[in-house]
Amino acid sequence: MSDQAQSQCEGNEPYALMVLGDSMLPEFKEGDIIIIEPSGVIANESYVIAYHNDEYIFRQLIIDDDKFYLKPLNESYAMEEISGLDVIKGKITQKKFSSKRKDIKFYA
Repeated sequence: MSDQAQSQCEGNEPYALMVLGDSMLPEFKEGDIIIIEPSGVIANESYVIAYHNDEYIFRQLIIDDDKFYLKPLNESYAMEEISGLDVIKGKITQKKFSSKRKDIKFYA
């Protein structure tokens, strides 16, 4: 991700990204559009965008006692521990999975 794209993604305004890959199957398929709220309230099992290992990553946040993990939904990928919530750059609030208006799903 370029420095310009990175700065745009870390603002306070919601933004959209397209899901790439299969790490979040079956809930999120390649081509789904997700809406990210940078200032969204983060909780256990929230879907998040994080900056981890020098890249942006889309995962589910798992909070277990005082430890934090980024969990892919696809079991072919490994769950990774993160240092804390400072790596979280936004919360997914909705996805659009087709061109039909009714095909939008919201996340708390």
